[in-house]
Amino acid sequence: MSTAVLAEPKAWYLNRWSQLVLGVIAMMAISSPQYVWTLFTGPLNQKLGTTLAELQWTFSLLIILQTWCSPLQAYLVDRFGPRLLISVGALMSGGGWILSAYVTNIWALYLTYGVICGFGTGIIYVGIIGLMVRWFPDRRGLATGLAAAGYGFGAIFTSFPIDSMIKSSGYAQTLVVWGVIQGIIGLLAAQGLRLPPGGAMAAGSAPPVGATAQARRSYAPSEVLQNPIFWLLFVMMSMMSTSGLMVVSNVGPFANEYKVAQALVLGMAALPLSLTLSRFTNGLTRPFFGWVSDHIGREMTMALAFSLECVAIIVLFAFIDQPALFVVLTGLVFFGWGEIFSLFPSTLTDTFGPQYAATNYGFLYIAQGVGSILGGPAAAFLKQSTGSWTAVFVVVAVLDALTALLALTALRPMRQRHFAQG
Repeated sequence: MSTAVLAEPKAWYLNRWSQLVLGVIAMMAISSPQYVWTLFTGPLNQKLGTTLAELQWTFSLLIILQTWCSPLQAYLVDRFGPRLLISVGALMSGGGWILSAYVTNIWALYLTYGVICGFGTGIIYVGIIGLMVRWFPDRRGLATGLAAAGYGFGAIFTSFPIDSMIKSSGYAQTLVVWGVIQGIIGLLAAQGLRLPPGGAMAAGSAPPVGATAQARRSYAPSEVLQNPIFWLLFVMMSMMSTSGLMVVSNVGPFANEYKVAQALVLGMAALPLSLTLSRFTNGLTRPFFGWVSDHIGREMTMALAFSLECVAIIVLFAFIDQPALFVVLTGLVFFGWGEIFSLFPSTLTDTFGPQYAATNYGFLYIAQGVGSILGGPAAAFLKQSTGSWTAVFVVVAVLDALTALLALTALRPMRQRHFAQG
């Protein structure tokens, strides 16, 4: 017994970089339900006989279940440990896909793909981010950015194989095969995950040097929820989530509407190539802009990144019927959007301290759920009501520009006063 106890601290998985690698693998394993959903919309519409607006509620439920329960999920990981909770999340995520293969009506799809899959992926997402916050008190931005990048990068490895299998074997077999694959990978990664021994999130780590101010103390969730800075961040993240999800959930319909889906770019079909490039840029932007924000400040980086997405979406709309530009510009749009998952948790932790960072971010992450309600269905509704995608692109650009403006004109002065008051 004593020998095992003494040997435990030397176990390979108790190295924090090993924990980060395992966390990234788990995140990659559960990225497909969100990021390749657009590939299933056509076949599922045919099978179930639904409208696009009805079908997109599946995507919304996935995001809602992934986000609205995040404060509870963060608490459960702290209470029962990451190995058990991430294992459960992996089984739910993979199992939700497998069950979705056998549904015959839209309500069953809502339950399997939306609710079961959504809750499972949510456990893993908030659990891994909360775990990295604990293991890396001195490099929180980098670690959470890399973990979030895993979620963005994961579908790079699945977009083409899933697209190919849907065409050759049908969507049902694809859901079963890839449900098993993602479930097993997530389950295996979870077996090495642990909370840091002795509380590695303890105080004493030096704050990062750079342009980012740091809170002098940690604020409990009850205090954070009464602070107007939190609610401004919540509104801003909701706006950016909405604009991003309006695009993410409709890339396939965009490509089909403007006749570029199967056009060849570099010898590959434009739609799966666009999805693959977008997953890469969506992953790359998270640690990249996190690093940039350490040097030029959070608000300035927000303004830069959100303005980039605004410009990219306008240019995309102007050249959306040109396959090569469609591929490049959708990648640029994702590059201007995905950084919200590193900038917002970093800004929140800077402002309110590290001790309750996981739970505090759990509350802020609900903004992603708000965005899902306004994202996919609203975009489909606008298209259905107006007969074109023009209104969707206008709304996305306005939301991006407004959020960039709020970062400089509202968030920055509010945080400066907050730090001055101690």
